[in-house]
Amino acid sequence: MAIVSGIAGVLFGVIAGYLIATQQGIGAAASPATTTATTETTAAASSNAPAINEQELQTYRDILKADPKNVRAATELGNRLYDAGRYSEAIVYYRQAFALEPKNINVSTDLATAIWYTGDADGALAQFEKSLAIDPTHGQTLFNIGIVKSQGKNDYKGASLAWEKLLGANPGYPEGERVRRLLDEAKAKAGA
Repeated sequence: MAIVSGIAGVLFGVIAGYLIATQQGIGAAASPATTTATTETTAAASSNAPAINEQELQTYRDILKADPKNVRAATELGNRLYDAGRYSEAIVYYRQAFALEPKNINVSTDLATAIWYTGDADGALAQFEKSLAIDPTHGQTLFNIGIVKSQGKNDYKGASLAWEKLLGANPGYPEGERVRRLLDEAKAKAGA
């Protein structure tokens, strides 16, 4: 019986490893760390969300049940749920991953963005502050702080400061032109 259990465990590990490895490219490309916050409501974002493979989610949940410290499985669950517009569920797994790997700025920023999409601007900003404690010049974090401050708090001065810091620290930021436009708009609204 022990041999059968051992073989079953090895097979489960191989299958789970294969699933994680084959999804790695997809997960990296679709990672919310590269997604920007917008003014979409959660309902609108959810209605446009891609279909989600519930069996795949269950596989990751099974991996976490067997190994609660599996950061990769927790992160992938968060990413998949986020991409499907299921932000409240994604938050649970991002929090688990962040607790296990508290220096992972991408997980921290993804967590903050998911919190923002649930309508909690203050909670998102608090989590973004944790991201800045890891890397005070992280481009995606600074970009998203500007979005939340301008759209969620009507704090155009705060948004301007975040975007100025972003452009100063990351002159080659991929969305630099967009940031400059947003910065100009925020300064105009702030009366600066």
